[in-house]
Amino acid sequence: MSIIEAQGITHSFGKRPVLNGAAMSVEAGEVVGLIGPNGAGKTTLLRALAGLITPDEGIVSLEGRPLATMAHDVRARAVAYLAQGGESNWAVSVETLVGLGRLPHMGPWRGMSGSDRAAVTQALADCDAESLTSRPLNRLSGGERARVLLARALAQEPKVLLADEPVAGLDPAHALDVMAVLRARACNGAGIVVVIHDLTLAARHCDRLVLITGGRVLAAGVPDAVLSDANLASAYGIRAHRGMADGQPYVVPMARTDVVPMARTDVVPAARADITPMAHTSKERPDE
Repeated sequence: MSIIEAQGITHSFGKRPVLNGAAMSVEAGEVVGLIGPNGAGKTTLLRALAGLITPDEGIVSLEGRPLATMAHDVRARAVAYLAQGGESNWAVSVETLVGLGRLPHMGPWRGMSGSDRAAVTQALADCDAESLTSRPLNRLSGGERARVLLARALAQEPKVLLADEPVAGLDPAHALDVMAVLRARACNGAGIVVVIHDLTLAARHCDRLVLITGGRVLAAGVPDAVLSDANLASAYGIRAHRGMADGQPYVVPMARTDVVPMARTDVVPAARADITPMAHTSKERPDE
């Protein structure tokens, strides 16, 4: 059974449609990459999975139960959401910030236990942030801050981790490290959803991909099938060079095609063979 599942998610911000019947599922132990062009609806779908927005239509279920009916503390222990960006003017220390990830597990008026501290220490180590513990968050570089915010999400030890562009702005070594950390958490039983633009990282590190364009799921399945020439042309308007290196695939965008990418209002025909349809209220501007 899927650990978390979204079905028929339709959502608009004012009169602007963002998602139209989008759906996806994640099983425990797998990494699912959420890909698609800017403005496709990826962030909005991720926020719906986190319970941060209430969709106009559709339902999100966590272990078979509607997410909207679950108590906030239960939801907070089960699902961690890592937003993109991570700008902060807060002068809190890195160690204190990462420790906030343990709040869902701590009872009222209770300090951190030994297991809480161990979770924080492990999260900092996983994100190569141990040397940053005493530094204030607002004095970190963008890449350092991104790693620290991921550590806070990891310290939560959630059943489901929803990460919105966690490798954006990272150098290549730390980007590889982050994907390895997400894989390790999946191997320990978590379900991971990661919004990612690097097609090679997506192909190498994700068990499945969900490709969204125009607010709809264009394709979902194993990376090799989803990253087909037809899908890349339809979603991004590009052609790519692909191959294998060290037994792993790579996908390098090469040029734009003469195919016009699908717009938000386009209808994805259900009969196409390369499409695998997956069958607190907020109205703020969607990030993507």
